[in-house]
Amino acid sequence: MRILFHLLILLAVVGAAAPAHAARLKDIADVEGVRSNQLIGYGVVVGLNGTGDGRVDFTLKTMSNMLENMGIRADPLLIKVKNVAAVMVIADLPTFTRPGAKLPVTVSSMGDAKSLFGGILLVTQLKGNDGNVYAVAQGAIDLGGFAVNDSGDSAQKNHPTVATIPNGAIVERAIPFDLFQSNKIRISLRSPDFTTVTRVVTALNKRMGKPAAVAIDSGSVEVVIDQAERLNPVGLVASLEQVEVRQDVDARVVVNERTGTIIMGANVTISQVALAHGNLNISVRRENDISQPNAFAGGTTAEVTNVDINVGEDVEALRILGGDVTLGTLVKALNSLGATPRDLIAIFTALQQSGALHADLVVM
Repeated sequence: MRILFHLLILLAVVGAAAPAHAARLKDIADVEGVRSNQLIGYGVVVGLNGTGDGRVDFTLKTMSNMLENMGIRADPLLIKVKNVAAVMVIADLPTFTRPGAKLPVTVSSMGDAKSLFGGILLVTQLKGNDGNVYAVAQGAIDLGGFAVNDSGDSAQKNHPTVATIPNGAIVERAIPFDLFQSNKIRISLRSPDFTTVTRVVTALNKRMGKPAAVAIDSGSVEVVIDQAERLNPVGLVASLEQVEVRQDVDARVVVNERTGTIIMGANVTISQVALAHGNLNISVRRENDISQPNAFAGGTTAEVTNVDINVGEDVEALRILGGDVTLGTLVKALNSLGATPRDLIAIFTALQQSGALHADLVVM
């Protein structure tokens, strides 16, 4: 806990002392349309060593249908195997990926299989949200762990019912998308902000030497591609991605009470306030004693319980905090209270309730 508190102070002092550096546009924004697309499919893993699904209805029907397509009739009610598991297969298809490219896939058990260790995924079609097949997956799965159970004793490493197949899917169809069809490029900020988007427009127009960029809203900028730049639009995007922009960040305090972690941004300030923080300590101690009467007294030997309750309170004097100070000064002032990270969480919450905290308080 003390290490986390000291780390908080170090980060605050460094952040307050260092100037705000510009970031590349590609690190704070995305080109609209350039994104991955989720694919999903239903498949079967075979070759398991008795760790597959039991009497799972959809697994048995899948096996029956699969065998029937191969010319073998099998009644689902008579199938009793544990070397097969029904799974869901997912993958991400990046934009502009062409047919023949390979993708990694993730395989997850759907039934009551205990482990997918040693299994092989049979041909599985991966579809997009439009219902079209964009890739086909198959291959030996990589579990990265194991699960062993024998005579009541068990050992497990990682999660045995989720596995991956590196390069396990082959792209069959490219997603139809023409990025430059409208002769415009739209750039979307990952953290919308009016100040940042204004700086982006200024930097882009300076790079291009003309007013080609226009802010649409707080999160997007539209860049017009003129006749000369249409000959190499990819080069234009690559050039714009390297433009450096100083991002404006909201004042924010993020706290996690479970771990005692506190992160404060460089713009966090508080109004000048008088603050005291004390703790109420209550301790309860129980002791079991034996009550033994003397030889001439009446009564019997009995066990009695003595309860000792102590209540104490740590009293702290009022201290003046806040005002027009840097983040490092603010953290040093809070540190002078001798507060732990959990105490600081309570202090920040009280400061927000009083209206003295000039930041957004996020409790995780």
